[in-house]
Amino acid sequence: MAVCSVCGKGAHFGNNVSHSHRRSNRMWKSNIKRVKINVNGTPKHAYVCTQCLKSGKVERA
Repeated sequence: MAVCSVCGKGAHFGNNVSHSHRRSNRMWKSNIKRVKINVNGTPKHAYVCTQCLKSGKVERA
């Protein structure tokens, strides 16, 4: 669900590294919003990241 329908950006994985350098898994979630966009002239709901909204890659309905 948390994947941008325009650019495909999703969650990223990596490690938390403590002061003693012990590592545990962590996840960075992309800033994805459910918005109404125009698709071929018809308004539809889609999940879009805020970078695509800000750059104007999609037209909001």
